[in-house]
Amino acid sequence: MKDNKTKQKDDLESVKKLTINQWAEDDRPREKMMAKGASALSDAELLAILVGSGNTEETAVELMRRLMIDCGNNLNNLARWGVSEFSRYKGMGPAKSITIMAALELGRRRNLQAAEERVAIRSSRDIFEIFHPLMRDLPLEEFWVLYLNQAGKAVDKVRISTGGIAGSLVDVRMVLREALLRHATQIAAVHNHPSGTRHPSNEDRNVTERLRKASETMNIRLIDHVIVSEGGYYSFADEGLI
Repeated sequence: MKDNKTKQKDDLESVKKLTINQWAEDDRPREKMMAKGASALSDAELLAILVGSGNTEETAVELMRRLMIDCGNNLNNLARWGVSEFSRYKGMGPAKSITIMAALELGRRRNLQAAEERVAIRSSRDIFEIFHPLMRDLPLEEFWVLYLNQAGKAVDKVRISTGGIAGSLVDVRMVLREALLRHATQIAAVHNHPSGTRHPSNEDRNVTERLRKASETMNIRLIDHVIVSEGGYYSFADEGLI
């Protein structure tokens, strides 16, 4: 015959097992992650862990699967959503929406930091990998300059303008002043195309030429102008235009 302590222990174990077995489907990804690791989970299952619960009609996993379908099963598209887009779904209030947005932002920053750990810039791909995490989700064009020392190591990056690349928005004097302040001897211009196209416009070409000529007068070398898009990039240097 079991004593009271043993019986209480058995009762607790029984409740524990019952609770695990009765967990809702949207909670099970946690167990799957613990058993198999995060890589074994789908995007929807990982998102379900973040939001924790679904709504009265669907579990968190089902809700996240529907959400992923609506964004083309593309986390880059999802990263562009704001609270208003998430709130179209029943059960997705501001708290859950911001949790997903914060997680995607952390992922973006992790990619950015990993890219910045490179020792030196040796190719247009190196420049792209620094700026792609920063620019791929931007709704507007931004023009940045990467400043490098004589050894080709990046010392800083500065946003010059937002909203377009028209000559009036790209202040060449500001670009060169920032280079002098950082003792940079080389620079790389970078801007994004939210439309997704990689090819330069006439204005892109004009700005590149103005920047190249102005840099030469200051004994600063323009090593490249990279256009970043979601699917890739265009390099003026690779195309022999610098």
